[in-house]
Amino acid sequence: MDEILINGGKRLCGDVRISGAKNSALPILASTILGGGECIITNVPRVVDVLTMGKLLGILGVKVSHEGNRAVIHAGTIESTEAPYDLVKTMRASVLVLGPLLARWGEAKVSLPGGCAIGSRPINLHLAGLAKLGADISIDQGYVTAKAARLKGGRIYCDTPTVTGTENLMMAASLAEGTTVLENAAKEPEIVDLADFLVKRGARIHGAGTDVITVEGVRELHGGDHEVIPDRIEAGTYLAAAAITRGDVTATHCRPNHLEAVLMKLREAGAEIQEEKDSVRLTMPKNLRGTDVRTLPFPGFPTDMQAQMAALMSLAEGTSVVTETVFESRFMHVEELRRMGADIRVEGNRLVVTGCKKLTGAPVMASDLRASAGLIVAGLAAEGTTQIQRVYHLDRGYERIEEKLGVLGAYIRRRPAGASH
Repeated sequence: MDEILINGGKRLCGDVRISGAKNSALPILASTILGGGECIITNVPRVVDVLTMGKLLGILGVKVSHEGNRAVIHAGTIESTEAPYDLVKTMRASVLVLGPLLARWGEAKVSLPGGCAIGSRPINLHLAGLAKLGADISIDQGYVTAKAARLKGGRIYCDTPTVTGTENLMMAASLAEGTTVLENAAKEPEIVDLADFLVKRGARIHGAGTDVITVEGVRELHGGDHEVIPDRIEAGTYLAAAAITRGDVTATHCRPNHLEAVLMKLREAGAEIQEEKDSVRLTMPKNLRGTDVRTLPFPGFPTDMQAQMAALMSLAEGTSVVTETVFESRFMHVEELRRMGADIRVEGNRLVVTGCKKLTGAPVMASDLRASAGLIVAGLAAEGTTQIQRVYHLDRGYERIEEKLGVLGAYIRRRPAGASH
């Protein structure tokens, strides 16, 4: 197991290329199950979650080959319709094979998911939606089993917008008989990206990116080529790192329109931001100012940027309130930030952050993917050395993060945990 060491206090400057979005690549890879023909996916990030999805597809009998950031996939036939516990426990997104397996092959057996420890994320909305489409669903010994000769279109209302639920149901509905309407659907850019890929392959989907998605089922999907959208959370993380170090960083190969809520809050915190068609430049001419943040589904401020923002606000002037409305246990980074000198108080689903003069490097432990990123952001500005343990969480969603930060001027390195030099 590795750890990351950061000698903080170095101003970040330069350009950083943003990788493809993990949260877009995962459903797109899962959706290849929906049809035969060759699928070529480019701008695929080389992160652990994507490699795990590739392994899962391989277990199902799908032929997957990776070359750099390009994946070539053939799902003409499969050997299994079961997603086993050993893989699903490491990555919640494994549940995304449920809808495609059921729609194309008439059955699926998927272990109940695991992933980050950030609170309960049940899949009951996925299952209720599939039942509305005619699936016979049972849960036994930690596995969901779903069966249907052919799914039938229907009207599905999601009690709360769910990203993976919307994706699973949209994929399943693509091969259902008749028309499916998903109401109160999630609106994230990653859902639009998945819909764009499915449409290229012959699906009939309208309204992706709005809260009502209409899917007219077709008999089959063919192959297709697709480039994964840039990762808006990775872009936001590097911009937060630039802000906390009073840096001058340009995030290239990104989409500023996917970052509007984050950019607004960074501006409120004192950053100057220039947006181009596919890049964002952040400079920090003033001291950081405190600003309040409330996480919401897209287009609101993303929950996946909450830990990074909490780290940023710990060095801002005044008091900031960070309210988490999406996940109920997403404050596990707070104790670690306190070890570095942050003044943060937890009040229910809110953090009250009082800006301090400095953070000090300390040994800290990552609890989940985005908490890891928050600790990296804090460590970049802290005096002395920050030692971040359990960075396998980080590797699930960030491609070559220490290499990219090093190019920007950070003193950061990876070493085996427990190494003394």
